[in-house]
Amino acid sequence: MMKIHESAEDYLEAMLMLQEENGYIRSIDIAQKLNVTKPSVSFAVKQLKENGYISMAKDGSIKLLKPGMKIASKIYERHRLLTAFLEKIGVDPVTAEKDACKMEHDISEETFSAMCRHAEKSTAEAK
Repeated sequence: MMKIHESAEDYLEAMLMLQEENGYIRSIDIAQKLNVTKPSVSFAVKQLKENGYISMAKDGSIKLLKPGMKIASKIYERHRLLTAFLEKIGVDPVTAEKDACKMEHDISEETFSAMCRHAEKSTAEAK
């Protein structure tokens, strides 16, 4: 998988979240979710479309294509697991959410895997 910019990862992740929440993806909803302007969304959507991550229907609805879904799923999984991990070690939910957003893009696969193994081991030991 080619490396894409953090902002593109944020847009793809937001699109996946909107798809799961609403069953559809619209530019206005992306703008609200990411707290960005409509022109910013238009620019990002254009770039993501040109790079083959999304498609756009005539009615303006957006669809994640396989490459976009792969990236979005990876980032969203990291986000959820990092948030849960941080909460488990005592970080308040709001801070955990914000920190997970920052960490999800930069954490190495090695460190992320080790955190997952640790969390699984802790869960198994607690039973």
